[in-house]
Amino acid sequence: MNELNIDAPVEDWEAVTGLILAGGRGSRMGGIDKGLQNFHGQPLALHALKRLQIQRDRQGQPLAEVMINANRNLTTYESFGAPVWPDTLDGYAGPLAGFMTGLAHCATPLLLTVPCDTPLFALDLLQRMHTALHHERADLAMAAACEEDGQLRAQPVFCLMRVTLLPSLITFTQQGGRKIDAWTALHRTVLVPFNAASDKPQAFFNANTAAQLHSLENA
Repeated sequence: MNELNIDAPVEDWEAVTGLILAGGRGSRMGGIDKGLQNFHGQPLALHALKRLQIQRDRQGQPLAEVMINANRNLTTYESFGAPVWPDTLDGYAGPLAGFMTGLAHCATPLLLTVPCDTPLFALDLLQRMHTALHHERADLAMAAACEEDGQLRAQPVFCLMRVTLLPSLITFTQQGGRKIDAWTALHRTVLVPFNAASDKPQAFFNANTAAQLHSLENA
């Protein structure tokens, strides 16, 4: 993965669609639908939707559309006012299945993915990812944030990708691939660090369990 080169040429502007990944099993929450668990009185997926709706790209433009990837309780998700698409792969195949679904239904050149269980992600996520992708002429931009041990690590479900990658992803999953980093390693990917002094340390904290969700809510 490449570091951001701010001196590289900038390409023409390209519109972006947002995708909320809410199609998991929620196994570490006892099998419940994680995206519908409350955080400060509203479902996690709705927090993600509202946070995406105020994002702006490097040109100051909002997302062209926001979609939700979910595999159950579709009517509830649809009540949030965004298109809802279930996985095209059977068996809760993981985030790459959500990527594939989003790319298949994306009407813009770029797709931004965020998980439903990280309700405090950076408000300038799109701007910084969009800038990095264009400066590096990359296929994908992936967020990187400091974790509890202070190490900067990739956050692969926070990804901005070109829709032209769909055939590659189809081939990869048809061959049994399920790991995001194994697929992104096949393409030119730039890591976008979110470790500045102004970046909130909990921005990329994901609530995998009920206890983690309550901890994040009380922080």
